[in-house]
Amino acid sequence: MALSKKINWKSLFSLKSFIYNVLGVLFAVIGLQGFMVPNNFLDGGVTGISILVRGFSDIHISWLLIVFNLPFLIIGYSKIGQTFSLKALIAILLLALGMYFIEIPPVTEDKVLIAVFGGFFIGMGIGFVIRGGGVIDGLEVIGYYTQKKSGFTSGEIILALNTLIILGAAYSFGIETGMYSILVYFTAMKTADYVVNGFEEYTAVTIISKDHDQIKELIVNEFGKAISIYKGERGYLPGSFDVKSDVDVIMTIVTRLEIHRIKEAVTEIDPKAFFYVQSIKEVKGGLIKKKSGQH
Repeated sequence: MALSKKINWKSLFSLKSFIYNVLGVLFAVIGLQGFMVPNNFLDGGVTGISILVRGFSDIHISWLLIVFNLPFLIIGYSKIGQTFSLKALIAILLLALGMYFIEIPPVTEDKVLIAVFGGFFIGMGIGFVIRGGGVIDGLEVIGYYTQKKSGFTSGEIILALNTLIILGAAYSFGIETGMYSILVYFTAMKTADYVVNGFEEYTAVTIISKDHDQIKELIVNEFGKAISIYKGERGYLPGSFDVKSDVDVIMTIVTRLEIHRIKEAVTEIDPKAFFYVQSIKEVKGGLIKKKSGQH
């Protein structure tokens, strides 16, 4: 199904989107002005390119953020969706205004603290803006668009582009700065993931066990989780290929905080139960969370 190109004005000017954008921009400004820009530390993306260019020019970083993001926003407007691109434009303009009008003195001179907390605040900013439906870095747009034209995922494309940017930092500002920029990027990426997905990021757990009836009852009644059942066979082991039996393959959606407890409880029923766990990007519909009052 093609993405809708019509502008969703209600979503564009929603209070929730505005709050997330403002919070995201404030966190990003703190990270950039209080930690990264004074020390020429990069986090990759258009922000990294802007800091890199600012290092050998007199152009204010606000103008660089707008100019370098514009081509990506134009691509996003025509190829992804108008509402998304306009939300991204609003967030980028807010970031540029924040960098121009808000002054935050450098917080520390310790390079490790600068890299860790600079990445943390930038990651918080990126995450909140994404939750508001936009982005503050146009490189995400080009990664999404380019994956359709190549055999690489958007994550691989963005990683490759950011590697080139960080190599540019190492060439321009020294190897040490380039190495610290890798720490900034890693911290920002992980922080943004937590903000977007939450500490209760959902995970699919699949369980194959001879005691499937007991395990179904455990997961539904004790943990309050909905389950899906696939009809299958277990067995087919090396040395006993002909030995097999029917089994209900149990699949449920849990949070990362619940995986260990469920594994322990299932292992008490069947120490030889087979698990596999898969990270998932999004869950919608069905019974995901326990009702209030369930334990």
